[in-house]
Amino acid sequence: MKVEVVLAWPRRFESAVLELPEGATLADALAASGFTDTGEVAGYAVFGVVAGASTRLHDGDRVELLRPLQADPKEARRRRAQKPRP
Repeated sequence: MKVEVVLAWPRRFESAVLELPEGATLADALAASGFTDTGEVAGYAVFGVVAGASTRLHDGDRVELLRPLQADPKEARRRRAQKPRP
């Protein structure tokens, strides 16, 4: 089965298309991709849905390596709401 593993930053990304055996897990895809030493990965997702290392993959899945949030979304919204409107 074919699986794509994607690691993205704001202005660039790295991607690896892998051929894995049926029944492969997210951990298998990470090991095969070579993206294991990124250091900044906060979690994983399959097509935007949070997933764990034991998640079974299917043909055509896109595994996304998620970066940590740079700002708390609730706090950022509060700051925007407090700014005076023109």
